[in-house]
Amino acid sequence: MWNFCEESVHIPRQATRDLAGFRAWAVSPDFPENGRIDFLAGDLEVDMSPEDLHKHGTVKSRIAALLDRLVVEAGLGEVYTDRARISNPGADLSVEPDVVAVFWETLDSGRVKYIPAASGEPDRYIEMEGAPDVVVEVVSNSSERKDLVRLPPLYAAAGIPELWLVDVRKKAIFFEIRALGPDGYETVKPDRAGWRSSPRLGRRFRLKRQEIRPGRWIYRLEHDGEG
Repeated sequence: MWNFCEESVHIPRQATRDLAGFRAWAVSPDFPENGRIDFLAGDLEVDMSPEDLHKHGTVKSRIAALLDRLVVEAGLGEVYTDRARISNPGADLSVEPDVVAVFWETLDSGRVKYIPAASGEPDRYIEMEGAPDVVVEVVSNSSERKDLVRLPPLYAAAGIPELWLVDVRKKAIFFEIRALGPDGYETVKPDRAGWRSSPRLGRRFRLKRQEIRPGRWIYRLEHDGEG
């Protein structure tokens, strides 16, 4: 199945046959530089929609910034946002999540490995293979079904320990942390103050926003231990 959003792109036949064919196309010079194209267990999801600045871009940036501080600056690993491709042959999956965190211990164990660029230049990588520690998806109008229905079971099949789902399009913020259990993801229940625990990061988080002018909001991903 092919799912196109707003604008079609030229997709070579090999990319529709299987994951190997798609991955070969994804690292080739012919792969589009804009938009997001995912391979989901034999289906292609093509989204060329522009990013919603206030309902997607701002909250994604805030989440990435905090995770960068908690993971990268703390010396735990690396954090990526946009165009960081994860492929997992076991789950028949190749995606570019909104935010990805991978710990050094995960890389050292071989659970995630970097795939070198075809150029062969040293320290040039274009893809991760395996199961990074935390994946974040921010829901948009064009990605709602993919983010909430299709991706979670595939991320679980890939063995990704933790999935964050965020949706700020409505009056009430939707923010979930899902931890991988023996039967798939289990949603971490918030406490009375709205805090949700992250097993991989060992902290509690909650997402808040404040209107700074009519129709304009700033987002804050809070974590315990601040101050």
